[in-house]
Amino acid sequence: TGAQGLGDIRNGTLRVPGRAGVWVNDPPLKNGMREMGNGKKVLTSGYPELELNSNVATRLWPDQEMMRFLLLYATQHGQARAIAEEICEKAAAHRFSADLHCISEWTEASLSLQSYDLKTETAPLVLVVSTTGTGDPPDTARKFMKDIQDKTLPADYFAHLWYGLLGLGDSEYTYFCNGGKVIDRRLQELGARRFYNTGHADDCVGLELVVEPWVDGLWAALTKHFTSDRGSRMSGALTTASASKGTGPGRPGAPSLEAQVQLLRLDEAEGKDSVILEQDAANRCLVSPEVRILEASLTCSVPPLSGASLSIPVAPPEYLQVHLQECIGQEESQVPMTSADPVFQVPILKAVQLTTNDAVKSTLLLELDISKTDFSYQPGDAFNVICANSDLEVQGLLKRLQLADQGGHRVHVEIRAGTRKKGAALPQHIPEGCSLQHILTWCLELRATPKKAFLRALVDHTHDPAQRRRLQELCSREGAADYSRFLREARISLLDLLLAFPSCQPPLSLLLGEWVPQPLAPRIVCLCSSSLLHPGKLCFVFNVVEFSSDTVTPAPRRGVCTGWLALLAQTVLQPSEGSPAPKISISPRLTNSFHLPDDPSVPIIMVGPGTGVAPFIGFLQHREKLHEQHPDGHFGDTWLFFGCRHKDRDYLFRYCVARDELRRFQKLGILTHLKVSFSREAPVEGPGAPAKYVQDSLKLHGSQVARVLLQEGGHLYLCGDAKNMAKDVNETLVEIISAESGVEKLEAMKTLATLREEKRYLQDIWS
Repeated sequence: TGAQGLGDIRNGTLRVPGRAGVWVNDPPLKNGMREMGNGKKVLTSGYPELELNSNVATRLWPDQEMMRFLLLYATQHGQARAIAEEICEKAAAHRFSADLHCISEWTEASLSLQSYDLKTETAPLVLVVSTTGTGDPPDTARKFMKDIQDKTLPADYFAHLWYGLLGLGDSEYTYFCNGGKVIDRRLQELGARRFYNTGHADDCVGLELVVEPWVDGLWAALTKHFTSDRGSRMSGALTTASASKGTGPGRPGAPSLEAQVQLLRLDEAEGKDSVILEQDAANRCLVSPEVRILEASLTCSVPPLSGASLSIPVAPPEYLQVHLQECIGQEESQVPMTSADPVFQVPILKAVQLTTNDAVKSTLLLELDISKTDFSYQPGDAFNVICANSDLEVQGLLKRLQLADQGGHRVHVEIRAGTRKKGAALPQHIPEGCSLQHILTWCLELRATPKKAFLRALVDHTHDPAQRRRLQELCSREGAADYSRFLREARISLLDLLLAFPSCQPPLSLLLGEWVPQPLAPRIVCLCSSSLLHPGKLCFVFNVVEFSSDTVTPAPRRGVCTGWLALLAQTVLQPSEGSPAPKISISPRLTNSFHLPDDPSVPIIMVGPGTGVAPFIGFLQHREKLHEQHPDGHFGDTWLFFGCRHKDRDYLFRYCVARDELRRFQKLGILTHLKVSFSREAPVEGPGAPAKYVQDSLKLHGSQVARVLLQEGGHLYLCGDAKNMAKDVNETLVEIISAESGVEKLEAMKTLATLREEKRYLQDIWS
């Protein structure tokens, strides 16, 4: 900023000299000014604080008209929205005006002045689209997808549209970036054309590795679009490296058969987008021997970065004003968030530890009382748990902000008068009139890795020069590798960051703005019960997640939700006399197809290692009740491929004193085939020896698996870890189909893709 003489600005980026004050590849100074590419000049010091808005554009390009484009985001938990808003903020510095909308505003233009209408849109379109579930577009895109999937739409319905799309996803899931790919593919089918390459950002290795270069290149693509002749734009358009084919039959947003086969390819290098390959190359620089030898850290850099000229974003405009008001005698609602879905506050009836104390992971079962609610579910459903941040972290953050004695004060937020932020609005996830402690506990994702925009904002509130320089490095383009290594990979939280930079004293208004933690998202949990067998009750199972963190406080940490649930479980396992049952808030998830077939005579195969077995307990309970109701009915075989580490430590639902479900299901004939693998037990030789992993067990029974799927019309369900297990099971199924059918692997992949399309191969996986 001008107050600190940081440097010059070009195209929304501030150039900062290295510690020696030397500029690298920059034009020379002339009378205290620096020449810009268009002949304009800006001060290199003493410049008024620049913000990414129309005022900047007016100063730098006073005689040129702003060029409008439509900017849409489809978000599930706020990530796509945050990126779209960042694009919107940067647009003005590039002479563009971004018309920002949530994709859910897809309505007839006459119904809402705030809506958009792609049928008549003439400006270029930019979309940022996330992916949720097992490859679905986010809930906010549900209506949009339903409308554009209308098969009566003509092939030239969007022929007037030019667009660029950025998809967000996680490569640990089978349908990587499928939310964006589905919309991309359908726009193409309806005649829309790309003016810019499609980007696919991978949260598994860091979204920023693709998002930042994609956004940087967007401005040149938009400029080319506006300056090129409209009649010749098709030949000059930038095209995506992996144009998807048409959608096939099935649910709206479902990948076509050909697309599914591509997603199932065994050769991971084949079919990858060029953007992703570039991302992999960028990721490799994180393990540079030079960095490791010289011991760079979160707070300290090494050459060449420590002496480099930096390209950092201009500080985001401050737009919130926060007031703390002491308020005594008012109780706050325990429902921490607003939700489009109904939220139910229910008591915990029972807690059961399903593993022994010496197991690698601690697994707990909670039983909830839903008898006084209208919460309904089917076996296989998932639901949202509205969780809280750790009280230790909340108190630590209050202390670090020097607000420990004001945690109970009510927070009032308003828009700062005269702010230059375009479209400034109050954060929707901050309830009006709640206490500061309530907001930090229930409303903010305190564990989220701080965004670069937030690091940039912290620079202006950091007094120590060395710490200020390091924050500049971490938010700069040149410091991308350090940001990934020392923040993202180290799982640095907001509190970790502030403790590491003690001279930084950010105002509360900055922490409650959109640049810091996103809203605390509900956690998705799988049910492990049937309301037929247990009316008025709901059960679920979870592992207590524990991990180490390379921070100034490197003690082992627990997951936000599972750590909180584990504490509640302890109050049930070891209750205090007279204490009421603890309550949690839950909400239903409306979209799910992970259900039993309607016809109980259809055989099913269930694959679920670890807590992946949870929904299948509900399946089997449901079948048990159906057996009671229809004793003469015909029921198909049930196969369960379960996996655990040790037979005597984490064999869930068998060696638990309170619940012996699996053995009971076998005795009743509900579970006809139980195949258990033990990954940490000593190998046992001979016929009938248990397999090591569930995929090994599937191979051992490949002929039976193939018969159920290919001859008997059976269904296969897979639940569990997406990172390794789900991919390994996919490959194993392809091998089984290939071997048992006598076909090539490509043909086997098509068969498996067909099973997906017919909803006879269903997944509920997580990372």
